[in-house]
Amino acid sequence: MKELVELIAKSLVDSPDQVHVSQLEGEQTTILELKVAQEDLGKVIGKQGRTARAMRIILGAAGMKLKRRFNLEIIEKG
Repeated sequence: MKELVELIAKSLVDSPDQVHVSQLEGEQTTILELKVAQEDLGKVIGKQGRTARAMRIILGAAGMKLKRRFNLEIIEKG
């Protein structure tokens, strides 16, 4: 899943080298933290959050198959 989020994010942004995804494992939930450059934050979130919502839907669908929940957090690199 980490690689999937990284691939999607890198294809959206202007600075793909600034994209980093970290994975925090829980008992039933895995949190994926997507860090992008400040100028690319809008591209990853999209208008009215549509792009971010689409990525979360993909993670949810893939997680159902793996019987695991995935949460995506988008963080601005400082």
